[in-house]
Amino acid sequence: MTPTAVGFPEVSGLLNPINAAPEGFDPSTDLPQGFMDFFLPLHRMFTPRQQELAAKRLEVLQASLEGDKPKHRFPSDAARNGWRIALPEWCQDQRNQMTGPADDAELCVKMLNSGAPGVMLDLEDSCVNEWSHHEMGVANILACLRGQLSYYDKKRDRTVTIQPSGTVIFTRPRGLHLNQAGLIPGELVSASLFDVCRVFYGIDPAELKHPLCIYIPKSESAEEALWWRDLFQALAQWRGLPHNYIKCMALVESHPLAFQMEEFAYNLRDHIIGLNLGRWDYMASLIHFNLDDPDWVLPDRNTIPHNVKFFQNLRELIPEVCHHRGILAIGGMTALYPSREDAELNVRALAILEKDKKNEADCLMDGAWTGHPDQNQIAVAQFPYPNQLNARPKNASRYPDLRPVPEGVGDRTVKGTRAAVRTVIRYRHGVLSGRGASLLDGYMEDLATDRIYRLMIAQRVLHRELVSITDENGHAVKHTPEFITELFDEELDRLLRELPAGTESGEADRFRRAREISEAMIVNGEFNPA
Repeated sequence: MTPTAVGFPEVSGLLNPINAAPEGFDPSTDLPQGFMDFFLPLHRMFTPRQQELAAKRLEVLQASLEGDKPKHRFPSDAARNGWRIALPEWCQDQRNQMTGPADDAELCVKMLNSGAPGVMLDLEDSCVNEWSHHEMGVANILACLRGQLSYYDKKRDRTVTIQPSGTVIFTRPRGLHLNQAGLIPGELVSASLFDVCRVFYGIDPAELKHPLCIYIPKSESAEEALWWRDLFQALAQWRGLPHNYIKCMALVESHPLAFQMEEFAYNLRDHIIGLNLGRWDYMASLIHFNLDDPDWVLPDRNTIPHNVKFFQNLRELIPEVCHHRGILAIGGMTALYPSREDAELNVRALAILEKDKKNEADCLMDGAWTGHPDQNQIAVAQFPYPNQLNARPKNASRYPDLRPVPEGVGDRTVKGTRAAVRTVIRYRHGVLSGRGASLLDGYMEDLATDRIYRLMIAQRVLHRELVSITDENGHAVKHTPEFITELFDEELDRLLRELPAGTESGEADRFRRAREISEAMIVNGEFNPA
């Protein structure tokens, strides 16, 4: 689907999603000594393959928009034979995995001291894709892996350090769709490759409590698992480690991958310990691959129930696939966050969390994701210790409908469209201010939820003649490009009026720039996670 197919006049791009090293960067002095000698052979081997896989994704997306939707395959060799993975003892309990941006040292320490069985340090969606943030994130990850990261607590006037624990630390690199510039003159390199190599080169395996663990994001096919497998084994060989030394979990956050999970795990069977339903990116992908279909114009995001069928069918399939093969099934993130300042919000957020995680446990998930230390105890309590690997559902369907039309759920309102516009402006303002994730109206919004909102707005414009979106009086309001522009103007004006007196002038300029970028991304059909 071309950018103008959503009904907007095309405009020039305003967002460059490629992270570039700063002017004057010299890899021989600005990266660890010897890193480029280590990295260049891997770049020659893996970046061309990454480029081919990224191009293949666009072909699959275009085919879907032309009617050839992702579908279940006939059982392959990976599904038919009796392979099974022996889960290591050190990762048997993953009832909660705390996640957050790696460039935030204070949050990294708090997550590792929360008691969560797993912590995922993020270089991807919740971390701004910019050089200084990336480098800070890598430095924090390496310090965490050594148990050496700390932060200064101003309230208590003391330095807080990481307390010893058995917590499994995961690193999430950027996805295969992203490139890194500035390392090699005139060339792009795979951002995934660069991220994993930066961390792997900086560790001493003897210092680690368990093997290095990578959280693979944004995969879209079983074929991509072979890229990660070959990278993990090439790194292990370089250091003289067992070929299966590096372990991983992988997110199921694209619609095509939901149909290829067993094959994906098979291709990584020497490394993989679990799959995770990345629900918000999955929702965005589901919209993206069905953007041509008016039946898939979703309700306002926060009126969609957590157990809507397109989530629930996949939520029940993942444990069936995972437990059949001996690996963990992990649930997604609950967006509403607790608050230590707002008692009513705190009670509501934790009640929603408990209900959501209980649903995942009832679906036989082994654990879930959270992003706030106050969520850990409630999340852990919903799941049997240490896991549910031996649990299999009765009469489970191996090939359920993964694209059930969302009928009879939620509301489609102008209020919801306005909330989406307001959120994408504020989220992008956060990015311009150096925050990859922002707490907005009680919800933690990152790149995944920003992407959902941009796609929802585009849906409502594209199918404005066929789908009714109503105002507070129940009257249908046609979502023309001009109407969306009016909403962007109104919400920007409102945000500027709400700025406190004395706010520095650059803040208003960042909001204006955020508004410009956000609408342009929708206009140009820029819906990939960047």
